[in-house]
Amino acid sequence: MPAEWEPHERTWMAWPTSGYSLGETQTEADEARLAWSSVARAVARFEPVTMVVDPSDLDVARAWLGDGIDILEAPLDDAWMRDMGPTFVRSDDGSMGAVDWVFNGWGAQEWARWDADALIANVVIAEAAVPTISSSMVNEGGGIHVNGEGIVLLTRTVQLDPGRNPEWRQTDVEAELARTIGAETFVWLERGLTRDYDEFGTRGHVDIVACFSDASTVLVHAQRDPAHPDHEVSREVRERLESVPGLRVIEVPAPDVLRDGEGWVDYSYINHYVCNGAVILCGFDDPGDERAAAILAEAYPGREIVLVDARPIFARGGGIHCITQQQPASQA
Repeated sequence: MPAEWEPHERTWMAWPTSGYSLGETQTEADEARLAWSSVARAVARFEPVTMVVDPSDLDVARAWLGDGIDILEAPLDDAWMRDMGPTFVRSDDGSMGAVDWVFNGWGAQEWARWDADALIANVVIAEAAVPTISSSMVNEGGGIHVNGEGIVLLTRTVQLDPGRNPEWRQTDVEAELARTIGAETFVWLERGLTRDYDEFGTRGHVDIVACFSDASTVLVHAQRDPAHPDHEVSREVRERLESVPGLRVIEVPAPDVLRDGEGWVDYSYINHYVCNGAVILCGFDDPGDERAAAILAEAYPGREIVLVDARPIFARGGGIHCITQQQPASQA
């Protein structure tokens, strides 16, 4: 699996359709549409974007997205392309393929629907015209992060979740990731951020906690307020990563805001998206936005840092990385 900062062919996204992500009112629906379209437009400044859109939403999606974004029609349940979409990989000859994981609504959660979303990876793979690598493991793209040279970050509460892979052991997961994405070194984190275990969470996706910015550097979420439960989580994650030989760890402080109407926030700058020539960074209208932008400008030299308000996306259970999926460029 190539690193996210390698050149992309395009970015894949999915349009919010009826359901949890869209919301129950017109105001909530427009909030979601503005957030998704803002991310799509930001990425489209730097590389092609294809938005998968449910047939019932074609007209409204075109109105919000404009002319600069490609639309692919397919039935949808939700809008989290990172998780329901395929994971693209490159073969030894430089050609691309894609892993089709089993998607079951983040561990068959009671509120989730996934009949349509479970088929989206195949839709994307067919449109991308690359070979399919089928997997029997329940996994989501947000549950793994790689450095492009064989190291993968992951959390025990995702791939080893009884709602996902009840019969699998750690060795089984590692063998499947070796087969599918070429992983050689597995850095297991004990857990993700606290709010990610609430009703609409993913049960611990790594892409909101830690990510690589180059082959040997890991950016880690740092909640510095001892009152927040993620203060202890981020300390554990940092210490685990610092124990891995050859890795350099850089803390990215969390926003100053600690709570919203639902409780402790999981706002994180780690859930950014690296595209051709830019980093699309979660913004929270917070003093921490500029701190994070400065850190990421150093971590990704030569890339433009583009802030997009991610609060409506986080309110629905994810961030900018969660709604995007890169298709790396072929080297064949």
